[in-house]
Amino acid sequence: MPSRERVLLWMCVLIAINQLGFGAMIPSLPLYAQSFGVAASAIGLAVAVYGLARFVVALPSGQLADKFGRRPTIALGGLVSGLGNLWCAWATSYPDFIIARFVAGAGAGLIVTTGQVVLADITTPEIRGRTIAIYQGTFIFAVGVGPFPGGLLAEHFGLSAPFLAYGIAALGAAVVAWFAVPETRDFGSTTTGGKAAAPIAYGTQVRVLTRHIGYVLVSLISLMQAVVRTGGLFSIIPVLASVRLGLSVATIGFGLMLGSVAGLLAAYPAGWLSDRFGRKAVIVPSTLVTALSMLLFGIAPSLVWFMVACVVWGVAISVSGASPAAYIADSAPPGMNAAAMSIFRMTADAGYVIGPLALGLIVDLYGPFAALMTGSALLLAAGLAFALLAPETHRGTGRH
Repeated sequence: MPSRERVLLWMCVLIAINQLGFGAMIPSLPLYAQSFGVAASAIGLAVAVYGLARFVVALPSGQLADKFGRRPTIALGGLVSGLGNLWCAWATSYPDFIIARFVAGAGAGLIVTTGQVVLADITTPEIRGRTIAIYQGTFIFAVGVGPFPGGLLAEHFGLSAPFLAYGIAALGAAVVAWFAVPETRDFGSTTTGGKAAAPIAYGTQVRVLTRHIGYVLVSLISLMQAVVRTGGLFSIIPVLASVRLGLSVATIGFGLMLGSVAGLLAAYPAGWLSDRFGRKAVIVPSTLVTALSMLLFGIAPSLVWFMVACVVWGVAISVSGASPAAYIADSAPPGMNAAAMSIFRMTADAGYVIGPLALGLIVDLYGPFAALMTGSALLLAAGLAFALLAPETHRGTGRH
């Protein structure tokens, strides 16, 4: 059985390759969709359909990971994602582009969901926050770095170039998954010398998990983070920064990269705090600061303030990345890692559908500032509900 460190290393390599490609197309995505001559709500659809695909495949991802193994499921995701993004780059019409985005999203859903299942497989509560923080830090850093080269690609080779880059990167991720990522389906039972738990009916697993109030509320936070990320950061903010502040695609990409670098520096300390002081001590503040970052983007009057907003966003989203996933894994009874993580991802991916469409509609009716503030207020409400009602799942050594 491979060591935990080896599994984590290869998962970080895989997710870095995949998410670098994803980040590369962030600055150009709304502008590329806009180039087909569609309204703001239709631009949101280009983001939402990607999330819809991830939502659709989230539960099947967990079932595939349990039936066939984690490694083949991730490799399949890389293949599907790569083909979908290459299709995006070569799309000749808006409907063609939307179908391609759905295919790309389905592949990404297989990768992201199964990746979190792997992390749940290889961790224990005592080290879970730090381990997931390393992975999430790599994930967020790659997404944040990607917009800068992606912006340069878009400026010099056209708005479709980042999609081509993402397609190639995703195919590379499939190769890494198949040849390098170890299988972890029986990691826990093998490393402890025990026997694998008897299979539990999937419907029973869902009922057990959704009766846990903390599980439900932390999934709601993840849902709202996806709403503000895809509806705000991916759909509204690049257009707002371009129109109101006159920033180029490359400059917007640089700002997002700067925030990602700051977030990378905060990721591991946040995981350590989560392990030492508990999950809620990190989840609640980071959720509130993420909501604040949307306000900063909405009122930023200059390039400097846009960069400040990017840094606040990058740190907050990085800090909030590991602890919710650790909370979910803590809440999963033995034998339910795949179900727990796939339901969690499905809830978050619903935000990828709701956010761009709902906030895009608000932009059409009331303007971009109102849309950003709506997302911020909903995230704030979710964070406060979690603070008041959710139990702690891991007290850590810092509490007595």
